[in-house]
Amino acid sequence: MAVEPPVDGAGRPLPSRLSLPAKGSCWYCEKPLDSVRRFCGKTCAAAFDEEAEFTR
Repeated sequence: MAVEPPVDGAGRPLPSRLSLPAKGSCWYCEKPLDSVRRFCGKTCAAAFDEEAEFTR
């Protein structure tokens, strides 16, 4: 059984946090990071996912 990605109101798949480019800071709290990591820890990653689910 295949799992389909979540979609927005226009039917496009929502970007996952893994598809976010590393930007040198946490995508949730903006704490400075290296050029590889997207989040400073599990707490911010989970909060980002929760907020993305809530705001779609």
